[in-house]
Amino acid sequence: MSLRAELVRFGMRRLIKARTTSETTVAQGRRVMATAERFVPRPPGAVRTCAVDAGGVPADRVTAAGSRPDRHMLYLHGGAFCAGSPRLYRDLTWRLAQAAEATVLVPDYRLAPEFPFPAALDDALAAYEWLLAEGADPRRIAVAGDSAGGGLVFSLLLRLRDSARRLPAAAAALSPWTDLALTGASLRDNAASDPLLDARQLPRVTRWYLADADPRQPAASPIYGDCRGLPPALIQVGSDEILHDDSVRMAERLRAAGSEAALEIWPRMPHVWQLFAAILPEARRAIIHIGEFLRPLL
Repeated sequence: MSLRAELVRFGMRRLIKARTTSETTVAQGRRVMATAERFVPRPPGAVRTCAVDAGGVPADRVTAAGSRPDRHMLYLHGGAFCAGSPRLYRDLTWRLAQAAEATVLVPDYRLAPEFPFPAALDDALAAYEWLLAEGADPRRIAVAGDSAGGGLVFSLLLRLRDSARRLPAAAAALSPWTDLALTGASLRDNAASDPLLDARQLPRVTRWYLADADPRQPAASPIYGDCRGLPPALIQVGSDEILHDDSVRMAERLRAAGSEAALEIWPRMPHVWQLFAAILPEARRAIIHIGEFLRPLL
């Protein structure tokens, strides 16, 4: 583990986790992310970001120097279903576009509690169908996401399969949140070691997102779904994240159903460390792994 990664962990623990409580509000969380947006590095000059209407969902379309016009990625951002935006992810999405040699579509899906479940999933589906309507071949599409967006990746795949729609070729999930029933042992076992996420927040967040919906339905928590027929997936997670078990169990569910699931557990990496690729060598290597996994499948 690099010294820079240790410094990022220290900064997360002191500047974010130490100021987070079980009473942190949606507005406070959004302010933290809005502040973080100001520190996101600008993409290189060769990167093009265009605002598009993706089936009624505002989205960014990101193209890097190596992006192929016939290869696409739908990226679903994190933020606990209540915060986050394509702008916060601009340093990651261009890197993914370059690594996968694809054009990346990043929907600005509706957020809870103003728009509770299943609004985010509905918007992800609308954006995927827009890609198809624009002429994208599903055999050349990957669906990716992180945290809450990583859970949406698998919920979207389940909805596509169950509605007999054409599935994408591959998926990638970064520290996905797949169990909104909050049954993973790592929520307890890694509560102290996780430098960013506070497990005490999650029950409130699930109420904001789910309202009165059942947390064990696969559209909300894909870990409870039947994963037969889903495309190959890569899952990356840090070893001491509270969502560690959400990743491990999701991979186990995929494999048990006969689907390919590559699971990478990175020692001591914080939640969605790939966002820090500008400063972390581990983040850059993780993104390279994502590209190496996706390119042969696309």
